[in-house]
Order: sequence, then C-alpha cells, then structure tokens
Amino acid sequence: MNKIVKSDNTYQHLVTEIAELLAAARTKVAHEVNTILVDTYWQIGKYIVEYEQNGNEKAEYGSNLLNRLSQDLTRTYGKGFGRSNIFYMRKLYLSYQNSVLLLIYVSLLQELYLVDINH
Repeated sequence: MNKIVKSDNTYQHLVTEIAELLAAARTKVAHEVNTILVDTYWQIGKYIVEYEQNGNEKAEYGSNLLNRLSQDLTRTYGKGFGRSNIFYMRKLYLSYQNSVLLLIYVSLLQELYLVDINH
C-alpha cells in the first residue's frame, strides 16, 4: 500500500512540474508576441509619419490617409485596423521615436505585471 501512495505522489509531482513548465512557456510566448506587436505597430506608425507627414507631427489638413489605410488593411487583415487604431499606431511612433527605449518600457511593464499577478 505504501508503494501505491508513493507512486501517486511521484505522479502528482510529475504533473505539477509539467504544469509549471507549460505556464512558464505560455508566459514567454505572450511576452514575445506582445513585444513583436508593439514593435510592428510602432513601425506602422513610422511608415505613416514618413509617408504622409514627411516627419512632421501633423498631416496636411483634410488628409484621408488614415481612413483609407483603415479600409484597406481591414479588408486584407480583418479586425484591429480601425481608424482609431491606425491613429494610435501613428501616435505611438510620435510619442516614442526611439523604438529601443519603447521596447525596454514594454519589457519592464510586462515584468511588473508578472510580479503583480504572481504574488
């Protein structure tokens, strides 16, 4: 009987170790995806600023580029490219023109979030 109990404890330990490994892997994947998405949105914002605004903070009055991009990107890639999202991608670039600094901020925020939810 003692052997069965030991076997159950060893099996439970195995399950726990696998669960912890999977949880850690999922967290790493989420961090990587978030970092890649932020970098991609930053680059989209950069392209918009360089294309429409020639590096200036404001576009020409009456420019319809954001609406047009929203329609074309939504048609091609689906949800997530509404005019307001395109606007915020542009604003992300204008707010953090140094992408390395932005990615450091994102990494720090992710670490703070993990500390908060894990403790």
